[in-house]
Amino acid sequence: MLWAFLNRLLGSIGVLVMASIVLFALVHAIPVSPARVVLGMDASEDDIATFDHDNGLDRPVVAQYFSWAGNALRGQLGRSLVDDTSISRTLVQTLPVTVELVLWAFLLALVISVPLGIVSALYEDRWIDQLARGIATLGVSIPSFWLGLMLIAWGAVGLGWFPAGGDVPWRDGVGAHLRAMVLPAMALGLYYVAIISRMTRSSVGDVLLADHVRVSRAMGLPRGRLMVYVLRNALSPIVTVAAMSFGYMFGWALIVEHVFNIAGMSRALLNAILRRDYIVILDIVLVITALFLFANLVADLLYRLLDPRLAE
Repeated sequence: MLWAFLNRLLGSIGVLVMASIVLFALVHAIPVSPARVVLGMDASEDDIATFDHDNGLDRPVVAQYFSWAGNALRGQLGRSLVDDTSISRTLVQTLPVTVELVLWAFLLALVISVPLGIVSALYEDRWIDQLARGIATLGVSIPSFWLGLMLIAWGAVGLGWFPAGGDVPWRDGVGAHLRAMVLPAMALGLYYVAIISRMTRSSVGDVLLADHVRVSRAMGLPRGRLMVYVLRNALSPIVTVAAMSFGYMFGWALIVEHVFNIAGMSRALLNAILRRDYIVILDIVLVITALFLFANLVADLLYRLLDPRLAE
């Protein structure tokens, strides 16, 4: 199992390196230099050339990549080209906010989707199954930004139970902080409630139709104990979809944060894109990619715990 884990870890590192190369090439394909943002549109070509030289932007792209990658490996993420702020400090301030939002949304999605999918599989084609299908259809059809606006109109403006936006720090009270996270987590998690619940229904339904389950049921195995074995056999595809959903949530969280005016990575990334701040864009997107790969690595370890044959 250790060798398999190391092999998977090396594969993830390789994917991360390839992703960094592609990201670096795409970002540097932008024809406009960030000097235009810093110096203004009236800056002369000599001023722009001086700015590019001082920040190493006039070097070959390959040399810039190896310089940036080497600094990143040493934990030196550099500074913004536009306002000279520390990128490490920006990530320390914004990453925990985004991670917390994703964790709450992911927990909400699991708590609702897995029981809903199990019940839907047990009572196939009954009213509860039809209700689950309706929820899944709504979940995949409603854009998260529109859902966020509707939740603000309902929960904040209409009922007044939750704040309309902004992130409340923990020091202002646990209750106030959690109330501020409810609507964003719902806006982010509903889509994945639909995805995970449909996969749970499909996976549990397939296992319930297996011959060994039918034989166990015919032999009088208690339903509770039978469901334990069914869920253990059905968890692998559910873990796969859940891990991928966790990674994808970081991308959608950027939109939800913007709707709810949450000071997470979305604000830093959007500002960097508008200002053509190459290094900030690279670091933030690469962090999101690393989190996605980490989620899939954790899922691979869970496979091996659920199915001991994979550990051999």
